[in-house]
Amino acid sequence: MRHEPAAIEATLAGTLGAFSLDVAFAAPARGITALFGPSGCGKTTVLRCMAGLTRLAGRLKVADEIWQDDATATFRKPHQRHVGYVFQEASLFPHLSVRGNLLYGALRAGDTGGPERLTFDDTVDLLGIGPLLDRAPDALSGGERQRVAVGRALLSRPRLLLMDEPLVALDRLTKEEILPYLEALHESLSIPIVYVSHDIGEVERLADTLVLMENGRVRAVGPLAELEADPALPLLRAPEAAVTLEGRVSTIDDRYALTSLAVPGATLLVPGRRGRVGSKWRLRIGASDVSLVRRPVEETTALNCIPARIVSVAPPDGDDAQVNLVVALGEDGSGARIVARVTRKSRETLALEPGVQLYAQIKSVALFASGR
Repeated sequence: MRHEPAAIEATLAGTLGAFSLDVAFAAPARGITALFGPSGCGKTTVLRCMAGLTRLAGRLKVADEIWQDDATATFRKPHQRHVGYVFQEASLFPHLSVRGNLLYGALRAGDTGGPERLTFDDTVDLLGIGPLLDRAPDALSGGERQRVAVGRALLSRPRLLLMDEPLVALDRLTKEEILPYLEALHESLSIPIVYVSHDIGEVERLADTLVLMENGRVRAVGPLAELEADPALPLLRAPEAAVTLEGRVSTIDDRYALTSLAVPGATLLVPGRRGRVGSKWRLRIGASDVSLVRRPVEETTALNCIPARIVSVAPPDGDDAQVNLVVALGEDGSGARIVARVTRKSRETLALEPGVQLYAQIKSVALFASGR
């Protein structure tokens, strides 16, 4: 996996009432970095500190600019940070139309030094809000309001886009409606985005880098797929454990409407004609959708039976009936890592231990547009 150079370096510590925060992490120059963890772990506090809305001790560097450094008494005020901030609630100006709200963001832009300037029309097209321009905010749905809020933030030409659980107030159908626009945002922007969420489904759809937080501390930082497959972290032990991979379309079988997606160490077949050859997709492979066999099974409905090697074995939290096996794809086990959740009985029967070569049968793969 290619690692982007760090554009954000944050070290923040302090106490707010009874809550104590002590975090340090670095994030890449582009893409989406997710601050993920349970409610109350400090995610929003970190975001507010990055925006300059809350001041704790520490240091914050964004690209080549120092926004805070206690050692040199440096602290840029919020209006000096050129941040686009999308809150949980859209907070649009009720007396302005959608067009007026967007133009307000553009008027704030000035010379921010941001790496790009999306035009008004580009932003409207990207977020699909052209038909909404003459409407008042109270005539919009929740998802439409959030798309307008994102557009207003983008038109301010930020050097950093902060998004604080922008989908938390939306129902599931509305979330599914807006997520493709956020995926398109990832593809189109060359500025870093820091995205706060406690919904692992959103993180799997959007994030490249994960900052895993617990009780005001950073538990781990790294590429999403690596942290999902780390047996020392709680993601692997969760009931919905999965690994998210990036795949590229290699062939499309028109006869059977199947698409071949290349991932490190394997090529996966998935139902449907997905995009075009060479296009990129994000794959979610659930631990419960992977079974393991010692040798290939010839007569099976599973389309994907891939050589692999066991890397590690760990039980899920509070579960004495099952174990999680991290397996690396490919004959030599040098490919992408996925997770299989099997019973302890199956593990003992098949003598499944680290280093064992076998085959991973993948029963189901969830695909999301990537564009990366």
